[in-house]
Amino acid sequence: MSSENRNSDESDLTGNDQRYHVEVSVEPMFVPEQSDPDNQRWVFAYFVRIINRGTTSVRLLTRHWIITDGEQRVREVHGEGVVGEQPDLIPGFEYVYQSGVVLDTAVGTLQGSYQMLASDGACFDAPIEAVTLAAPQALH
Repeated sequence: MSSENRNSDESDLTGNDQRYHVEVSVEPMFVPEQSDPDNQRWVFAYFVRIINRGTTSVRLLTRHWIITDGEQRVREVHGEGVVGEQPDLIPGFEYVYQSGVVLDTAVGTLQGSYQMLASDGACFDAPIEAVTLAAPQALH
């Protein structure tokens, strides 16, 4: 697991309340060397990029992931922070980290939200849009 906090040159602010706008993107990757399809084990790494596009500094407090495999079995993960940290993001900064998930099927989805605390005391959720996890040639 790795992480990085750095300034993002992108400055496009969208949404109704520009004070609290955190953008999350997830890039999954199949990890064949750790997977064992004969034993129903497919491993995926995912790279997360969190950008504070708002006008207020924020701290990532907790995470909520919803992991669904190809048989529609759902697993939820709740916890404090990400990769052992509760990163602070000033406006325009981004936080990047890597993590992973193991599925019992060759395909699935990953989605959820981060619970954020703004420097003015407001709490809000930063949604994580669903991404598809798929081993090569699992989807036609």
